[in-house]
Amino acid sequence: MSVYQKVYGEFKEMYYGSAAIGIIASSCLGAIAAMFILMTGHGVWQMLQLFLVVMISMGYNTAVLACLPAKQVLNSLIGSVSVNLLFILYYGIMMML
Repeated sequence: MSVYQKVYGEFKEMYYGSAAIGIIASSCLGAIAAMFILMTGHGVWQMLQLFLVVMISMGYNTAVLACLPAKQVLNSLIGSVSVNLLFILYYGIMMML
């Protein structure tokens, strides 16, 4: 059994608790990514990146509120966390250089 299947089984079993924790995690990571993006400026490129971060984070919240199937909600959570972490890591590394 793959890691994804194990995580999906646990997510589906405890859907409401996992969805609530996912909303908190996705929103916090999105806020941190938005902060890093805005720390570098407020040009068109930064606004496009900010738009992407906000849409990805809000997409997960929308999936939970729309009562989509657990698999779609989990996939949107994985996408949201992945994109936000990529932005956080990129800007974190760029600020250290």
